[in-house]
Amino acid sequence: MLSGELLSMLCCPETKQDLTAADASLIEKINQKIEKRELKNRGGEVIIQKIESGLVRADKRYLYAVRRDIPVMLIDEAVPLAGIL
Repeated sequence: MLSGELLSMLCCPETKQDLTAADASLIEKINQKIEKRELKNRGGEVIIQKIESGLVRADKRYLYAVRRDIPVMLIDEAVPLAGIL
């Protein structure tokens, strides 16, 4: 779990929009799609590793995964949220 202090310092690396912690139901939906190999990251690669949590961009277009308490803030690794939200 990311601390509130760390979360307040992070922003989208592309647009500099604020990020908020994803709720448990969104993480569950994403992990279900990952399990079925139905989800690709922004770079077009199929995501095979489930996520613990995530950070949602303010416009709700992308989620940045958090794995082992480390946010993966790479643009091509972002998870598109179209059709999930």
